[in-house]
Amino acid sequence: MPDVKDLLAALHAGGPDLRVKRAGQGAVAQLCTEDGHPVVSLEAPRYIQVPGEASRLLDGAAGTEAPMWWTEVRATAAVPEAQRLAASVAGRLATLLDGTTWPPEAATRTEVVTIRASGGSAAHADDGGDVLSETDVLTDQAAVVIHDSPILAATTWLTELLHTTAGTGRHLYLVTPPTTRLTLPARALLDRAPARWVIHAPETSYYDGLSGLTLSWRDGHFTPVTDPGPTVADAYRPPSGGATGERRLLLSLRTIHPADERLLLGGALECAWQTLTDEAPAGWSTAEPVNVPWSRRQLTDLARTRARSGSPTWLVAVGTPDRPAIATQRVQHTRLGVEEHITLAFGHPTGRPAPLHLLPHLAEELATRHHLAMMITELRAARADLTVPAHYEPPALPVSLTLGPDAVADLGADRAGGALSGSRPAHLGSAARPAFHYELGDGNDPAAWRRLQQIRGHVKTDAGA
Repeated sequence: MPDVKDLLAALHAGGPDLRVKRAGQGAVAQLCTEDGHPVVSLEAPRYIQVPGEASRLLDGAAGTEAPMWWTEVRATAAVPEAQRLAASVAGRLATLLDGTTWPPEAATRTEVVTIRASGGSAAHADDGGDVLSETDVLTDQAAVVIHDSPILAATTWLTELLHTTAGTGRHLYLVTPPTTRLTLPARALLDRAPARWVIHAPETSYYDGLSGLTLSWRDGHFTPVTDPGPTVADAYRPPSGGATGERRLLLSLRTIHPADERLLLGGALECAWQTLTDEAPAGWSTAEPVNVPWSRRQLTDLARTRARSGSPTWLVAVGTPDRPAIATQRVQHTRLGVEEHITLAFGHPTGRPAPLHLLPHLAEELATRHHLAMMITELRAARADLTVPAHYEPPALPVSLTLGPDAVADLGADRAGGALSGSRPAHLGSAARPAFHYELGDGNDPAAWRRLQQIRGHVKTDAGA
């Protein structure tokens, strides 16, 4: 493990005119100018024990596999010399520890970079303190970070940045080139936060990486171009060449457990993984890269500890490199009990179809053994590596919907059974407390959306009555 002396020796690449301070509750070391503006930041090392994580987050370019120590060096775009300084810090650290850097050509070994003055405006403590001071542009309305790695992941840095930015009433803008892709956990974080993924395409200026709307910088923040009307950037349109045949099977499920000291969480996630891949999850963590081998006991202990302080637990789980799979799970205590909200994605390359025939069996296992409340499954034409590109991909199409025993009991079995006109659901579990499984389509039928909306409308109407 890199110790304090190693880190300081690497940070001395900044010469005597920069000072080192800690940020992010001690998780980040910052090289700052005399006026306190961070120039380069170095994250606390993470011990990666899960195979394939380095390759997954570096787009297959990593030369080192687990177990290993991982750290990230970031340079601000507000200071012209910062990138050279970051390269020198990374190179010195790799030399001291016999490590590797990515990309290899970005690191230098001996250069001392002199930086005497700040090139941008630093954030003040009352505006979010240490974390926001790392942003490249900070206004009253926005915090802008420029990110040029091939994969933008749900790292501890990103999680803290989103939380802090929202706490100051600002909107976070993550600006990347068109070649950058999001991991699904990173997209999940952005979907829940006041944030936008902004693509800087020199030929079309800026556009939203998830919607394609063209953007402009106006009054201290990015906003959609509306004159003469909203437009979609040409760079967002689907790439030429047509469909690749790759598919993504998506599961969204919710479980509700009675609050019990003997409760062991993660069972529904593990059951789905094993049913659909014949494997358990490889690892889990509260951020990417995922660094800890899969353990339901450790997951439960963390969730229980956080619950005592009233905080929910959000985590990421991944599979093995040869079977692309990734999940996010949120655990929280509610008036109904201990709830798990799980999104799970499986990548299926061309020639490896999704195992849709296993979904009824999975639904029954979850309903009878893991307190399933509801599950929706969908199939999508999308990258099998489970990353999100900055161009259009077709929407997912529903495949099935499962209502757990409590949901069926609340609606009434007769009424729930008639939720989808012209089709009866499969009854799962016991006759006294059945779960219902509705077949909606094969992942290629757009009419499946109409069927799903029909059931949802039926459920909402009955719930309101």
